[in-house]
Amino acid sequence: MHSREPVYLSRYLDVMKDQLPSQFLISQSIKVDFTRDSSLDELWAEHDNAMESFRRMRDEISSLKELSPRTEPSLLDLKSAIADRVLEACHFCERRCGANRRRKERGYCRCDAVSHYSAEFMHYGEEPELVPSHTIFFTGCNFSCVYCQNWEISTAPQSGKSILPQEVARIITLRRAYGSRNVNFVTPTPHTHIILKILRALKVNVPVVWNSNMYYAEEIAKLLEGVVDVYLGDFRYGNDECAKKYSNARNYWKVVTGNFQSAYKNGEILLRHLVLPGHLECCTKPIVKWTKEHIPKIRFNLMFQYNPNYKAYEYPDIDRTLTPEEIRKALEIVKEAGLKDVLI
Repeated sequence: MHSREPVYLSRYLDVMKDQLPSQFLISQSIKVDFTRDSSLDELWAEHDNAMESFRRMRDEISSLKELSPRTEPSLLDLKSAIADRVLEACHFCERRCGANRRRKERGYCRCDAVSHYSAEFMHYGEEPELVPSHTIFFTGCNFSCVYCQNWEISTAPQSGKSILPQEVARIITLRRAYGSRNVNFVTPTPHTHIILKILRALKVNVPVVWNSNMYYAEEIAKLLEGVVDVYLGDFRYGNDECAKKYSNARNYWKVVTGNFQSAYKNGEILLRHLVLPGHLECCTKPIVKWTKEHIPKIRFNLMFQYNPNYKAYEYPDIDRTLTPEEIRKALEIVKEAGLKDVLI
């Protein structure tokens, strides 16, 4: 069932080989005259108009050499300005807590306006088509997974190194020169404003990977179009009850399926499904079924790496690893669904 060559990541591979431009470089090349003091509604109106030019250019361009020079102010500058405005009543994620992070208020993710990262390195443990992946692990998270394997950094958003966009852009450029296939932003949603600033400072052609739980607001999905090449998205729960119980996420199914559908239109998807013990019928089966029916042309990674980390001991139903029978059943579910590009 393991496909050596990805079937549905063709544009990503072309960007990786410098045959096509990354989406953020196209956005850098589209001139948009706007006033930063405009209302948020006015900025969104400018954005929606400019996105028509972006889509036309993205569809017409057939070579990196055809890309127009970067301009200022650009569509990417406008996206960054909108993200800064959203930060004042934060609704990057679907929790929509409304914290004014520019004034150091902290919402559910406990992040303020200054982002931090715990590590950045060439990652050789990701999916084969991503390796080596220049992976940047942000601190903080908009989820509260009781079994989180990275809880030391997800629960400590002020830990690690503070991010200076120009410096991180320089590091990304060096990593690309040394052979990275992409830049992989991990747990990016609370840091959307900083990531856009990093990409504004970046000049090298590199695929952008959004390594996310996909629980972000509809407005952020609009900002990500024209920026993200590959959505490396977790699809964990097949219903709202499990999502609320284990990650304290409300309205999970509607939010995440909506964002996957948006990503399907605007980029390419590498979907990760971590199989949870005892959750084949309630989670694995509906996720596989929905994927086949709504976003079939993606790369699907069926993951059996679950371990009962962090606070999983407080939940006896998931305080164990998968059984061989559960692994066999999960494989059967995927096979019977007929997904074409599956990584085990």
